Amino acid sequence: MRRSNVRRWIATGLLGAALLGVIPPYWGVLHVHAATDTVYITSSEDLQLKLAEGLGAREASITLKYKGPTKELEQLLKQAVNGALDSDPYTKYIVDRYTYSWKGTSGYAKITLQVSYRETAGQSAYVKRRVREILREIIQPGMNVHQKVKAIHDYVVLNLKYDRDLQKYTAYEGLRTGKAVCQGYSLLTYQLLKTAGFNNMIVEGTAGDQLHAWNLVNIDSKWYHLDTTWDDPSPDNPGRVRYNYYLLTDEQMRQDHQWLKQYPEASTLYRDSLRAMAVQKGVEGKSYQALEEQLGYDLYYPDAVITDSAAMQKKVKQSLQAGESTVTVRYDGSERQLLQDLVSLYELQLNNISYLSSPLEGTDDLQVEIHWE
Repeated sequence: MRRSNVRRWIATGLLGAALLGVIPPYWGVLHVHAATDTVYITSSEDLQLKLAEGLGAREASITLKYKGPTKELEQLLKQAVNGALDSDPYTKYIVDRYTYSWKGTSGYAKITLQVSYRETAGQSAYVKRRVREILREIIQPGMNVHQKVKAIHDYVVLNLKYDRDLQKYTAYEGLRTGKAVCQGYSLLTYQLLKTAGFNNMIVEGTAGDQLHAWNLVNIDSKWYHLDTTWDDPSPDNPGRVRYNYYLLTDEQMRQDHQWLKQYPEASTLYRDSLRAMAVQKGVEGKSYQALEEQLGYDLYYPDAVITDSAAMQKKVKQSLQAGESTVTVRYDGSERQLLQDLVSLYELQLNNISYLSSPLEGTDDLQVEIHWE
């Protein structure tokens, strides 16, 4: 399991390096002008707005006429391009590369921005259309915001497979082929969350010392990290979803993810937020309790701790009765004792028992994931 994680880190890093500078050989360039000869830009705000419009339309050649002092135009251009890209995170992360130039006098300039995209206007339109269809499929009437975010997370994890060939960078490629690298995962997650009404953004940083991208999402006025790439088992395990990187704080995320840019602070422990809602009476409280169990937060319930083989067998029997072949338990004991208790599971006529143990965050106990056939 640890070896698989290492492979994921390396692949993600190579992907990130490729993302920032390589244009796939099958992409062509269509030259389109974003402005007519009669339109003049006279302010930095208008310059950024017009560039954003051209980028949003996926124009490969954007030409603008600027009237005003050109002494600081180079810096003005740099700021305007960066502002235009930041105004639309989705477009920003499908721009492969760009160059800009200008020529003119001290009071006039003709500006040209040449752009290569990883996704055409038609492909981006397909993504938006498909995202609306997906949301109609996975968002059920009466769902609260927490259930909606989980439904979106689960859809991405279940329907994308990590592209080990490092060729598929976009949400379009992910939707059409079922494969993508981290940028494709985060772009599709971004678009699903945005269309569903959630304020979210794409975070760029490193994971395992390699370049990586994931999401930040705002729920109930609180920010949380969400990494659908790292919650997708590698190698792919169809039908399997993990929640190791689901709605984490900055502190939790920094255990193996790093970033240098300034992003909104994520400081609220999600399981505490969920627990506060789960104690409510009635149907609403029960829906949050069900969500706790789905995310594995029931391991923090007072009666969740097991200490011996009898309790472990009881947990496994419950999973067997539910038709499952795996269970995750909270275990209070040594690794040696754990192995002895796991061996006792063969008394239940199970085959090929395997397990993965790790410290349960915030406790002195182990989180043990048990599998069998």
